[in-house]
Amino acid sequence: MDKLHEQFIVDNSGKKIAVVLPLENYEELLEDLHDLAIIAERKDETTISFDELKKGLKKDGLI
Repeated sequence: MDKLHEQFIVDNSGKKIAVVLPLENYEELLEDLHDLAIIAERKDETTISFDELKKGLKKDGLI
């Protein structure tokens, strides 16, 4: 994601209370949040080595 082009909404005392983002930036942030949620859900799953992954893909005819 490139630089955010955000705008802030402030209250009467000048305190930032909200932000306005271009829709594209907002959608990218939502996608990133979704990706992080998936990572968090899978953090306790067992892992395999890259070589094991390649062997499995070759066995299944995917590479």
